[in-house]
Amino acid sequence: MNGRKNGLVVLGFVLTTILMASAISVLIASCHYSRLSFQLINAICGEVLKQIPEGKNVLLVALEESIEKNDLGGLTGGDKGRVPAYRMEEEEAGTKSSEDLLSTLGYHPSDFFDLFTRKTVLYAAAGFLSGTFLFMGTFWYRNKKEAVRIQALAEYLEQVNTGKGIILSTSGEDDFSKLEDEIYKTVTFLYQTKDAALQARNGFAENLSNIAHQIKTPLTALSLSVQMMKQDFHGTHLEQMEKQILRLTRLEEALLMLSRIDAGTIELKENEVDVFTILTLGAENLQELFLNSGVTIDIPELGEMMIVADLDWTMEALMNLMKNCMEHSAGGTVHCCYGQNPLYTEILIWDDGKGFAKKDLPHLFERFYRGQHAREEGIGIGLALAKEIIERQNGTIRAQNRPEGGALFEIRFYCH
Repeated sequence: MNGRKNGLVVLGFVLTTILMASAISVLIASCHYSRLSFQLINAICGEVLKQIPEGKNVLLVALEESIEKNDLGGLTGGDKGRVPAYRMEEEEAGTKSSEDLLSTLGYHPSDFFDLFTRKTVLYAAAGFLSGTFLFMGTFWYRNKKEAVRIQALAEYLEQVNTGKGIILSTSGEDDFSKLEDEIYKTVTFLYQTKDAALQARNGFAENLSNIAHQIKTPLTALSLSVQMMKQDFHGTHLEQMEKQILRLTRLEEALLMLSRIDAGTIELKENEVDVFTILTLGAENLQELFLNSGVTIDIPELGEMMIVADLDWTMEALMNLMKNCMEHSAGGTVHCCYGQNPLYTEILIWDDGKGFAKKDLPHLFERFYRGQHAREEGIGIGLALAKEIIERQNGTIRAQNRPEGGALFEIRFYCH
């Protein structure tokens, strides 16, 4: 029901109210006018009788003739019952006050309705009936339009349930507009949820494919090593098997960690921790790897700077970034720096290596992505895990190449 139809309904109800109110007002005014007329005639007759007591019969005849002339008193031409009544009660009437003289004589206010007053009452009755019919017609019209609107919304929901729903077009402002908006919001949310579920399913299938590919490589190496050992036992085969088993173990741990993050079972604590403390603890856990690779790490102490984060998980994320820089430093140094302003706390981690390949930059934080300079034993999960942990703690991470050379990770933890 559009605005024009809604306006017609409102106009119908307004006209109905005006007609019925006018009819009732005219009826009340007519009754009041009749009573005033009765009181005025009663007062005049009383004064006449006071001034001319012998004019009682003349006055009574005049009243009867006036009523018979307009034929409004309910008396026929041969009905002369009031004169004898007056004469029979003449003595009693003479003792009454002028205020109730006509009532004593048997007259009522309705006996003095003139033709205009009667027509007014008829017009009022006709107006009241017209208003009643107009109200019924408007009410029927409104119910019909509401039924059409409800049917249209029901059909739209049926189309949505069968997967054929289209965008709901607005039909103007009316009582159903808010319901229409809420239905549209709900349907839009359902479509978005459906799309998200499809994307999640596709992503899950892709992850399974990547996992199978990652597991296949060490399993193939293990199988070859076992076959070689059957032919010629040599210590290098054991080393190769041990290396691949270690890789499988790391892969299993990383996948378990990612699955816990995706399932939302990891609870990240919100504690105030010092940035220097996180970096120092992370470097200590990687000390053996740094010594074996011949890479040093530089973490300056720049004063206490607190962030709200989970110490263990944030340290895990920063360790993955340090390890990535270590693997690409080629005997250089991994640098760490940090600063703070009213908006965020920034942590920079960079190396002195060759930096990222240009084609790798858009995909560095994708799961199972291995860049151009990735090491053979890498599985492509570390950076994706670091990104998940940081972003879940109101942070951001960005990777870029430094103008002086080397890869740079920029991490920001926002205060609000």
